[in-house]
Parts: sequence; structure tokens; C-alpha cells
Amino acid sequence: MSTTTAALRPRFAGRATVNVVVGVSVLYTLLPVLWLLLAATKDRDALFSSDILSLSHFSFFQNLSDLFSMDGGVYSRWYGNSLLYAVLGAAIGSAVSIACGYSFDKYRFRHKEKLFGLVLAAVMVPQTVLALPLYLMASATGVVNTFWSVFIPVLFNPFGVYLGRIFSQGYVPDEVLEAARVDGAGELTTYFRVSLRMLGPGMVTVFLFQLTAIWNNFFLPMVMLSDQNLYPVSLGLYTWNSSATVTPEYYPVVIMGSLLAIIPLILAFALLQRFWKSGLTAGAVK
Repeated sequence: MSTTTAALRPRFAGRATVNVVVGVSVLYTLLPVLWLLLAATKDRDALFSSDILSLSHFSFFQNLSDLFSMDGGVYSRWYGNSLLYAVLGAAIGSAVSIACGYSFDKYRFRHKEKLFGLVLAAVMVPQTVLALPLYLMASATGVVNTFWSVFIPVLFNPFGVYLGRIFSQGYVPDEVLEAARVDGAGELTTYFRVSLRMLGPGMVTVFLFQLTAIWNNFFLPMVMLSDQNLYPVSLGLYTWNSSATVTPEYYPVVIMGSLLAIIPLILAFALLQRFWKSGLTAGAVK
């Protein structure tokens, strides 16, 4: 009995260590969100008095009203811009990434692996490094301070192309494509009617990654845009937060705006997580 207990003790100790690490990670992730939720219910005086946990000074609905009326209701415009940049950009970008990854996997062409090596190299380049070259290119074509200066660059994601190839290897058997070709289907018909249906979980996974990246995109809009009506939420809240040092009335609306800004990402992951989980296992079930 003592031998069995001694053998089980390291297992329980290891499991307890894992549970502690997971618990600390969850707290590290959720505590800022909890603070944001509590702070959004407080007025300016409560924020400056560090009275966050008190049930008094409840001003959630007042802060919400102030948020959508501040500066002529420009927050609604920012929110709509972010939805347009992120949702439409992620949808088109994930389709492009999956198609490129599928081509790298299923077709043979000259210098294929060298080109794919360039894609992998592009994954390691920080996006902030590309902001200045993108600005110069946009300036040369006359699209600076327009919707397209922010929208077009987010459509191309090297990491999405890499994932697209992995998903194609894991989800689309070559035998299925050969059978479709024997039945007389062309390459486009095979891709859209056969392969794309199998690549659904992979496309959702790339979509979620790209949605998060575009929604949190800050530096590129800051470089490209000067018209506040084109700002995304991230850049708009930054300008308000900068103004709050002079005008403290901005603090409650910045906090409320930040709380609303995380809702689309939470909803996207909650609604699409089952596809995302299955997509992440693509490489393991080939």
C-alpha cells in the first residue's frame, strides 16, 4: 500500500502543479477583464478615488450614453470602421490565404519551395517594420488617409498561407482530387465544390487569427490615417485616452469603449470555437 502511495504521489504533485499554473494563467487573463467590467460601472470620481469594488457610484448606463454622444457620436463610426476592416478583411484574407496554401500543397510549379520559403521568412518580419514602406507605397499611389490604405494591406497574411498549406495537407486527400478529375471536374470546380468544403475548419481558424490581428491593429492606421472618421476603435480610443490627461471626462468613456471593443472577439471565438479546435488538430491527423 505504501509503495502504491509513493508511486502515485509524483503523479498527483505533477497534476497539482499543472492546475496551479493553469489557475494563475486564467487569473492573469481574466483579472484585467474583470477590472474593466467593474470600472465601466463607475463615474469619474470613483475612478480617481480607486473605489472600483464599491457598489456605489453606479454609472454604467450614464457612461454608455456618454460614450455614444461624445464628440458627436464618433465612437459609433469607429466601431463600424473596425467591423468593416476586421470582418470583411478577415473573410477575404482567409479565403486568399487558404487558396494560396492549397496551391502550394497540391500543385507543382517552378521554384515552389523557394517561394514558400519566402512566405515563411515574411512570417518572421514584424508588422511595424512594414508600416513605413506601406505608407510610402500608399503615398505614391495616392491612397493615404483613405479606407483602402488600411484595408488592402491586411488582406495578405503570410502566416495564413502557411496554415493554409498545413490544413490542405491534413484535410484534402490527393485521392479525392484524383476522383473528382476522373469524373470530369475542372480545377476550379474541384476546389470550390470539393476541397473548400473540406477546408472549412481551416478557413475558420485562419479567419479567427486574422480577425483578431486586424481588430487589434493600431500602428498601421496611426501611420496611414489622419481623418478621425476613418479611425478604427483602437486608434480612436488612443486619441481619447491622450486627451484624457487634459480633459478627465474622457476617462469613463475610454473604459466603456474598451469594454465594448472586446465583445466582437469574444462572440467570434464563442460561436466559432468548435471549428477552431478541430482546425488546430489538422496537422496531427494527417
